[in-house]
Amino acid sequence: MRQDRDLLYAKFYIPLAMAECERFAEHIRKKQGKEAQQEIAVLQKKIDTMQKRQTELTKLFKRLYEDSVLGRIPDEQYRILSQEYTAEQKEIQEQLPAMEVRLQELKDSSSNIARFIENAKRYSEIPELTAEILRIFIKRVEVGERVEKYSRTAPQEVRIYYRDIGLVDELPQSMADSVSEEIPNEVA
Repeated sequence: MRQDRDLLYAKFYIPLAMAECERFAEHIRKKQGKEAQQEIAVLQKKIDTMQKRQTELTKLFKRLYEDSVLGRIPDEQYRILSQEYTAEQKEIQEQLPAMEVRLQELKDSSSNIARFIENAKRYSEIPELTAEILRIFIKRVEVGERVEKYSRTAPQEVRIYYRDIGLVDELPQSMADSVSEEIPNEVA
């Protein structure tokens, strides 16, 4: 079954990362490279747009204040526009730091691969998955819904997100073969 195989892959990716570090790292860099570059571009564009809008809002607010002081607009109009501009600025100020943090995380992803491999080298053999090993290597496990509800044998998707490298969907065939050799036949 797929979910059993995926859970066992979690146990074998770590020694694989240690045994074939260069090939494993290159595979992860390629995989993350495309996805990360797209996400970096989107995030950078959003951040630039938000920063530009924040500057525009400051200018608009200054003009609005001047127009109010000079009597060009009624006080009620000033109050309404002022509240809208302030709310928009507050929203931007709340979202911007989180986006900048995510952008920095994406840019640091290559050092994350090295950190994962360094952790893998510390654990040369993993006879069983312990809580400590899971905390070091696994960020989260997502288990999808079963195809047939209330069935114990229906397949379901399991995605394992590794700390520092994220989701490893597929390995190159040569690496997958070396992992498959170590997985018992009744599971693979």
